[in-house]
Amino acid sequence: MRTLDDIREEYEFLEGDERYRLLIELGRELDEMPDALKTDATLVRGCSASVWVYPTEDGGTLHFLADSNAAITKGIVSLVISAVQDQKAADIAAMDVPAALEPFDLKNQLSSNRTQGIPNMIALVQEHATRIASA
Repeated sequence: MRTLDDIREEYEFLEGDERYRLLIELGRELDEMPDALKTDATLVRGCSASVWVYPTEDGGTLHFLADSNAAITKGIVSLVISAVQDQKAADIAAMDVPAALEPFDLKNQLSSNRTQGIPNMIALVQEHATRIASA
């Protein structure tokens, strides 16, 4: 998975439809999420499309699996995951993820229908991280 900095560097040079294509490409690069993990417990509420996020832990480091049934939304969740992927649970819990995503200006780049679930994606990721960090 690409780092958020690498994605931002490429994103800044693109415009309009090219940015959509990049998001779709990011979604395709996500690790495969088994259907068995796509449950009500891993479903992100408030998204216009179905989005699932599942954390795995290895020595306090979290690796997230995610998927969506919509290509652009899958790219958006990939972007969110890129901000936190393979970091310590405590660091993710304390991170200002919206600030990390601010350079992408998603609210002005995408329709409100596509961005409405981003805060819920972030909240679910950070809830998982907080739970794991305090365990």
